[in-house]
Amino acid sequence: MGLFSSQFSNVVEWQESRDDIMFWKWNNDEIKKGSKLIIRQGQDAIFMYNGKVEGIFKDPGSFDIESQIIPFLSTLKGFKFGFNSGVRAEVLFINTKEFTIRWGTKTPINIQAPGLPGGMPIGAFGTFSCKIDDYLVFIEKIAGVKKQYMVDEIKERVTSMLNQLLMKWITREGKDMFNLQANAYDIAKGIKDDLDMEIIKLGITITAFAIESFNYPESVKRMQEKAASQSMVGDMNRYTQMAMADSMSRGGSGTNGMANMAGQMAGMQVGMMMGQQMVNSMQGNMNQAANPTGTMPNFCPNCGTKTTGSNFCPNCGTKLA
Repeated sequence: MGLFSSQFSNVVEWQESRDDIMFWKWNNDEIKKGSKLIIRQGQDAIFMYNGKVEGIFKDPGSFDIESQIIPFLSTLKGFKFGFNSGVRAEVLFINTKEFTIRWGTKTPINIQAPGLPGGMPIGAFGTFSCKIDDYLVFIEKIAGVKKQYMVDEIKERVTSMLNQLLMKWITREGKDMFNLQANAYDIAKGIKDDLDMEIIKLGITITAFAIESFNYPESVKRMQEKAASQSMVGDMNRYTQMAMADSMSRGGSGTNGMANMAGQMAGMQVGMMMGQQMVNSMQGNMNQAANPTGTMPNFCPNCGTKTTGSNFCPNCGTKLA
């Protein structure tokens, strides 16, 4: 008997190694005498008989189906394995983890904006998280007719609804079209709630939804850059002074030290140029005050000695013209 039992027995386990599968159905039709059920961490096993859920098992480990599983199945409690007979049942393995999926608008959506009759085309991208929540609903809507369910399938369902939901929550309460990122949290929260109400009908819940960024047309980006540049130019003098003062006040060595030294030298050069300009201006003013007409004086304005027609005073050497 032991020889034949080992030939007929089988192991019921999830043999698929991919991590983007939400559920997987055991592919044998008949469970033999002496079979084992193996449940790993992050998995739940659901026994189905004649299309009806008989039991849900969530504890990880290795279990003898005849002695540890069958007695807990509603319809099969009294089932006895024969020498050559087994039980025809389906076993569905549920991936219990939370899936995080990236999303993005396939095409820009036109949002009404002042001064733009056709609206402003805006795109967005981010992530959402989901997990299987209601096993009975999930089996009824999806798992009953499929062997497995991939993450890409739920992603397709979600993205097909995103354009309408983005339009709804962006335009709600008059959001600023040119500063949507500031309202990204509120917009994402509203979308998450609406998505969850729709996807829960499949037995799947949306646990999180996030908007990482909004995409504007290139013309709008250029306008924003131009506006920022014009704003910066208006305060350029103050910016330059602050940058020079900061560079001159820093010290150090290495690359940073060289950069600081270059800043100090630049500051010194600017200071010297400004000082020279001040000296020249002062000298010009003094000369003009001493000789406002620009002609040769008869007496030296410095010491009073009579001039002799030379450009310099014969007594003190003061320049006369």
